[in-house]
Amino acid sequence: MKQTHRPPRSIYPAQNRHMRRRTRVLAGLVAVLCFGGLLARLFTLQMLDPSGYANRAAAQQLRDTTLPAARGEIYSADGVTLAASKTCWTIRASPRELADELVQPAAKALSEILDIDYDATLQKLSKRTSNDCLLRRRVDADLADAVRAWCAQNNAQGIQILQDTKRVYPQGNFMGCLLGFTDVDNQGLWGLELQYDAQLTGRNGTILTAKNAWGYDMPTHYSTLQDAVPGNDITLTIRADIQHYLESALSAAVAEHHVAARAVGIVMEVDTGAILAMSTKPDYDPNDPRIIVDETIRQQVNALSGEERSKALQTAQQAQWRNKAISDLYEPGSVFKLITCAAALDTGAVTRNSRFVCAGKINVAGTNFRCANGHIHGSETLAQGLAVSCNPCFIQVGARLGKQNFCDYFAAFGLRAATGIDLPGEIKRSEYYTADRMGPVELASCSFGQSSKVSYLQMITAVCAVVNGGKLMQPHVVQSIHDAERNTVQQVEPTVKAQVIRPETSAVMRELMEGVVTTGTGKNGAVAGYRVGGKTGTSQKLDSENERARIASFVAVAPIENPKLAVLICLDEPHSWTTSGGALSGPVAAEVLQKSLPRLGIQPSYTEAEQAKYFTTVPDVTGWKALAAAQKLSEYTLTADVLGQGERVVSQYPRAGTTVRRGSAIQLDTTGQLDPAADEG
Repeated sequence: MKQTHRPPRSIYPAQNRHMRRRTRVLAGLVAVLCFGGLLARLFTLQMLDPSGYANRAAAQQLRDTTLPAARGEIYSADGVTLAASKTCWTIRASPRELADELVQPAAKALSEILDIDYDATLQKLSKRTSNDCLLRRRVDADLADAVRAWCAQNNAQGIQILQDTKRVYPQGNFMGCLLGFTDVDNQGLWGLELQYDAQLTGRNGTILTAKNAWGYDMPTHYSTLQDAVPGNDITLTIRADIQHYLESALSAAVAEHHVAARAVGIVMEVDTGAILAMSTKPDYDPNDPRIIVDETIRQQVNALSGEERSKALQTAQQAQWRNKAISDLYEPGSVFKLITCAAALDTGAVTRNSRFVCAGKINVAGTNFRCANGHIHGSETLAQGLAVSCNPCFIQVGARLGKQNFCDYFAAFGLRAATGIDLPGEIKRSEYYTADRMGPVELASCSFGQSSKVSYLQMITAVCAVVNGGKLMQPHVVQSIHDAERNTVQQVEPTVKAQVIRPETSAVMRELMEGVVTTGTGKNGAVAGYRVGGKTGTSQKLDSENERARIASFVAVAPIENPKLAVLICLDEPHSWTTSGGALSGPVAAEVLQKSLPRLGIQPSYTEAEQAKYFTTVPDVTGWKALAAAQKLSEYTLTADVLGQGERVVSQYPRAGTTVRRGSAIQLDTTGQLDPAADEG
């Protein structure tokens, strides 16, 4: 079969030129698109976003490390450091920078030095692509130095020893409910640490370290430092010495009288509202706030397991941290009679010499009210009724005052709303009757301190208004705030919230309160060398399942002729030989006043009777045999502190003729030579 061949297609010159033109056009379009896009990108990078790649490069080449700022310190009014920041170190690692052959040795060494789990440490360091992992926080200088030394000896890269700070409370178990505490990041969680967290928190610094292409640190001269700025320092109105006196006396009372529901104590400066001491016992050590202090409760919690234990532990911790002085309400009992009395005097409903009758009980609208402990006082004046804390007397005072006036003064004394103290957790509202809800029975009960519930802080603030001329002061615990250069950021000045009663009424109340201590139920609150006014209280806990539960309280003010300090002591559910506030709480308040007043420069002035009762003159026993000298001192109600092993007393201190308090120890020195002619014993 014959094959036919198609002749080749001819390309004419015109066609060839057309194809070349199309190719050139296509190439031009491609070039325009490519170079146009490139130009557009260059325009964007150079004109619209010139810093974009610079930032990305910096992010790859620089590592920023936070330099924590020290938290501001907290000081007492007398200069004691209560909360401070201590330098510590956090150990982190960058596993990708650690040599392969050092992974296992590093895990072993670091787990031993830092007391952390070996397997967990090995697992962290074995993640070879990881840039950062935490090994342990807040180690001390010794551990940090040990890690540093191991890294130097083994030429280990990638182990970071970063400076940090941690919160410490140098006084230990002291002022826990006031100071509060912080978390692991130094953020305030409770108490003053929470209330003033913004002021105490400083501004962190930054370390910028240059990295090479492999991600390793470049020489240290490439690092720059932005300094951290410490937080502000806070000075409190709290005096550490008075706080110690209060906590010591309160703790002793809790132990002695087996107080079941904690005790509260507050010391307030009468004229300013400044809190000089505040305590709830038992409380906790802010260095270890999660450890349950009450041994019985701790054992009960530890006996549980799982979720049940976790819930019980949390409940116990919350109760332990709670500042009862501001967060809880209580029935003030007979201490509240001061408010009823002041209101009735101020309105003119009664005078100090108004007379009342106590038959041991009184009937109000079909309800019988008894006088405390069944006393029958007969005819008595207002002053006598307050001194002996007569319930029927004050039911009659309340009736003369009237429910509207009673409620108006209740509110005026600040007993309805929170005081606004600069502490977190204050209860917002008390429990009380308004005039439209108050009948004769409610008025009678409220008049002697039952059926209403107020906070402990509200009560002492109102008492200060009773004695300071009628001024209701704003209570506060912070005196001033200063920055790191000691510049004053804030200075707190006394604030008068209201004029509640007339100064003349206040003057009468001071005299009546002194009578409570000199002739009435408050004799245990007397302090030698000072004129003290006070009021006892033994209130029934109406909402308690235990009908016999009582709160024993006492409020004391001194010097009553010119009041400076007010002390409120409340023992919640004491189990002792009595529940009387005068018997149990009165001595606690007296002890706090006796130690605190001289610290404020208020010196005692003793009467002749007090001088003879509390003081004696030191006899001369030099030259006496030591045993005979001790016996002689005991006749003067003094004790002997014999120094040395000699037979006779060479010298004594204080010297003979000195006036000292009975019970004082006299040092008897038996060392050295003694003239035999001086033998007297």
